[in-house]
Formats: sequence, C-alpha cells, structure tokens
Amino acid sequence: MSISGALSNAMTGLRAAGRTSEVISANLANAMTPGYGVRNLSLSSSQLGGVAIDGVMRNVDPSLLADLRLADASFGNATDRTKFLNDFENLLGTPDQADSLAGRMAEFETTLITAASRPDAPERLNGVVDAARDIANLISAASDGVQQARSDADRSIQVQIDRLNTSLQNVKELNSQITRTISTGSDASALFDSRQAIVDEISAIVPVRLVPRDNGQIALYSTGGAILLDGGVAEIEFNAVNQVTPFMTLGNGTLSGLSVNGYPVRTDSARGTLGGGTLGAQFEIRDELGTSAQTQLDAFARDLVERFQDPAVDPSLAAGDPGIFTDAGVAFDPLNEVGLSARLGINADVDERQGGESWRIRDGVNAVTPGDVGDARLIQSLSDTLTAKRTPASGEFGAGAFSAMNLISTLTSQVGSDRSRAEQSLSFASSQFDELTQQILANGVDSDQELQRLLIVEQAYAANVRMIEAADEMMQTILRI
Repeated sequence: MSISGALSNAMTGLRAAGRTSEVISANLANAMTPGYGVRNLSLSSSQLGGVAIDGVMRNVDPSLLADLRLADASFGNATDRTKFLNDFENLLGTPDQADSLAGRMAEFETTLITAASRPDAPERLNGVVDAARDIANLISAASDGVQQARSDADRSIQVQIDRLNTSLQNVKELNSQITRTISTGSDASALFDSRQAIVDEISAIVPVRLVPRDNGQIALYSTGGAILLDGGVAEIEFNAVNQVTPFMTLGNGTLSGLSVNGYPVRTDSARGTLGGGTLGAQFEIRDELGTSAQTQLDAFARDLVERFQDPAVDPSLAAGDPGIFTDAGVAFDPLNEVGLSARLGINADVDERQGGESWRIRDGVNAVTPGDVGDARLIQSLSDTLTAKRTPASGEFGAGAFSAMNLISTLTSQVGSDRSRAEQSLSFASSQFDELTQQILANGVDSDQELQRLLIVEQAYAANVRMIEAADEMMQTILRI
C-alpha cells in the first residue's frame, strides 16, 4: 500500500467515525422523544479503498407501528364510549343511592303510603308532591345530560374533522419534502419522524393503513376503505350544529353526516367508513348511544305519565286531562313522545310552588274544592297504579308487564350492563395498547448499547489518527533523506 493510499484510507475512517459519533449523539439526545426512529450509519467498503458512507438508516418496525396505531384508535374509541355510558349511569344513579331514580321512586311510593294513613295531614300531601317533583326533575336532568353529551360529540366531530384535514395536508407536504431531500442525497430521517408523528395522530382519529410509495412517499387508507391520501388528499366535510335536541337525528337530516370528496359515507358503528377511532366513537355517541338513551328515558316518562292521567285512577280527570305528571303542563300525546323526558313536569294544580294546592292529591287533580279530609281512596288508587304491572307502550324493555319500580330496575340494569361491557372492551384495548407501546419503547434508543458503540468509534478514531501519524512520520523520514 502506498503512503497516499494509507492516508486516504485513514481519512475516510476518520470521516466515518466522526459521522457515526454524530448519529450516536443524536440517538442519545432523543432517547425520550416519542416517535423517534433509531439511526444507524450505513457503511460499506469503498472500491477506491477505505470506507464509504452510504447514508443514515432509520430503524423502525412497520408491522409493530401499524399494530400500535390500530390499538391506539381502538383504545380511544373504547374510552369515549365508556365515558358516555358511565356518565349516563351516573345521571340515573344506582339502586343503592338514595338520590337515584330508583331511590326517588321508592321515596314516592313511601310518601303515598304515608299520606294514605293520614290524608288530613297537609305536610304528608306536600311530601307526595315533593317526591313526584324530585322524580320529574331527575328524569328531565338525565335527558338534558344526554342531549348535552350529543351536542359535545357533534362539536368534537367538527374539531376532529378540521384536525384530520390539516394533518392530511401536512403529510402530503412532508411526502414532497422527503422526496426532494432523498433526491439530493441528504438525510431525511427527521422528516420521517415528523411524518410518523402526524400519521399517529391521524390514526387515533381514524384508524389507517399505511402503504409505502416510491421515493419515500406513503399513501393512507382508512380501515373502512376510504382513500385519505394517495398522491392527492381527500377532502372530508362535516357541518356541526350549535345544540342537539331530542328531535335531531342523522336519519331525518337535521344532523350532518360525513362526506369524502363530496360523496356521503356511512358513520354507523357497524360499517362506518371512518369508524374505529375517536371520530367513530363521537358519531356513535351522537347517533346511536345518545338516541337509544333518550328513547329509553322517553319510554319510561311515558309510562309514568300515562299511569296517573288515567280517569280510572283519578275520577276527577276527563279524557285528555293531565294527571300528576304532565308533558310540559298538558296531557301526554302519543304522537309527541320524542323528548317527553325533557318536558316532564308536575301538574301546577297540585304544586304549591306553581300556585296549586296539595290537597288535590287526596281529592283529585281537577277537584274544585277540598273534600272529606279523611278520605284516602284516591291516594290509595295512586299508590296502586304505581305498583300495577303495565306493558310499556314504547322503548326496548323486552316482553312482559312492569310496575314503575320494575321498569326502573330494567332500565338501570340495561345501562349498567352496557357500561360493564364497554369497560371490558376498554380494559382489553388498554392492555393491548400498553403492551404494544412497551414493545415500541423496547425497540427505541438503548443508551447502554449506544455508549458501547461510542467506545468502539473512539477506538476506531484513535487507530485512524495513529495511521495518519505513522504516514506523516514516514513522509518526514523520506524528506530527510
């Protein structure tokens, strides 16, 4: 080997050692950076002698990343669904709570029994009215809570759609930057990291599958089959409303659906084109879970109102007159059931807060003057109708007849069962996401290994320096001859 060849080889070794130390320092500096891909310098033997630097390799596991993205989307979906069902259960309360719907119905029954034993006692009649008011207020508040959750979901959908459109544009721009960077022979690893972080955010909203394209570019497809990015970017459109009401549904056109490039797509949980992530969960809350909860509340409110507006229960009522429980002050109309739970109230004629008189609990809602203060027949009739078994005219309570308390038990049992299943799904999704996250972290920067590599680089650097010193000494010897 000539002295010039030895110098050339040593210089390439120094360059390789210096570049490797740069890569190692970047790895150590980003050991805690989410989404950072570990870098390694790719080296090969040069045909001209020495070592050639082929470029920086970014080490990631595409399959593991794809699994993690899907798990993240599933975890976000399960989290949002479970939160809604937990909140709905809290609105109704559980049977062991005194201020729950079941507890207030039990209190209402107790006050009727107590009033029947002393129909002349105004405080006991007032207790019946107060207990009835508590039931109406809780049901109305539960309905308001459901509609607020649907409204929040509608607004969240708009926020997520805006973020999704922006993120897709950002990925498209990064695709172009990566192609330009690769074509100039520069290191595009930082751009790959940035793109991976944005794709992770997109997949949490809408689970996607990543398809590699030429020159470092990628395409994105939703797991439901929509093309989100493949050269061009899909335009996803949605129009939020200010406030969702019980009458507003996707089916009747009062709530917005989704469109991709101007074409409407399904948003239901079974076959939603962009479902599976947090976006799909919000659509499910707004259009499925929320509407189902409202339907059940309205069905229970209907059963309660119809029990007490029956002239056979209160002879002072004529057909079409409201009983103790009313639909915003009037009798219930079967053609206007939607939103009944939100409008449920107490008849003003028996409520002292509205200018009425509680003695009408004893003598009849439409009674003009007080009757025999010792007559408890009407109060007993009210108590009997509360415990009488009736087949619900609406709702999804299954076959059979129920007392008012049985109907509450069925309703709260359904809600509790739905919440329990959602929590099981959340537990599974959480475990899967945590396990995959740990695997990703295990494939991240290993500081011990990087330090070991740094020691090897240091030794290689010193050896190449010594080679240059030896060549210099030989040159100096030649010059002195």
